[in-house]
Amino acid sequence: MAAALACSIGLHWGFLQPIAWTTMLVGNLCKSSLPVALQRTFDGKHPCALCKAIAEGKKAEKKSHALLPLKKFEGTSQDAAIVIPPPASFPPIEAANAVLETLPRTPPTPPPRAA
Repeated sequence: MAAALACSIGLHWGFLQPIAWTTMLVGNLCKSSLPVALQRTFDGKHPCALCKAIAEGKKAEKKSHALLPLKKFEGTSQDAAIVIPPPASFPPIEAANAVLETLPRTPPTPPPRAA
């Protein structure tokens, strides 16, 4: 349930992006030094295939949210209201009296002592 909620609000992109950056950094470190690899990874000019897919997915989500039509709330009319009248009288409740009669009248003797 939590995974479905996370995906519905777009958190999966936040989990995928660090994976893409890590993959890019490792690939760039094989070809160059650390400062150059960091610059190529995070400058935005050299995106990998996963970064491109994430960017397209984010754009597609924004477009689908923007295209949702707004629906007007339509309530029921006053003529269609259903009214259930209360009963004329309520039956007596016998259960409460039966419970009271089963209780002992006097406390147990000798009284319990605290240990």
